[in-house]
Amino acid sequence: MKRVMILVLFALLASGPGLARVEVKQFDSPEQEERYDKLVTELRCLVCQNQNLADSNAELAVDMRRKTYEMVKQNKSEKEIADFMVARYGEFVLYRPPLNSSTLLLWGGPFIILLIGVTLLLRTIRKRRTVQTDAINETDRQAAAALLDSDSDKRDA
Repeated sequence: MKRVMILVLFALLASGPGLARVEVKQFDSPEQEERYDKLVTELRCLVCQNQNLADSNAELAVDMRRKTYEMVKQNKSEKEIADFMVARYGEFVLYRPPLNSSTLLLWGGPFIILLIGVTLLLRTIRKRRTVQTDAINETDRQAAAALLDSDSDKRDA
């Protein structure tokens, strides 16, 4: 009975990879294949969270890969394909959006936050350095000296 269970388990585990879908694309040249691979890694799947088209198995990603493949086969440039995807799905589809007025905060925001952080850090450091201690008067100084002298006398004894 134990052997039968092991065989059934092995059969189930071995059949899993056979059910996986693999997309096989035929290209006219290795350059087309490289362009396709580059594009599907630079385009974002709109359904999946933070996945590119190459890694996603969503239906929309499959459609987007198919359209990208068709356009690569038609010898469209990377810019033309990216422009088509942006026109159809918006700039969110690009992992590296272009620098323009609508994405200025996206590109400049981290530097602004870094600048603010460094400024606040420098101000805090300067404040700590300039904290002034109250000047002690002569009577306090004499009292401290007397305490130190009496403490050293106790140690000597």
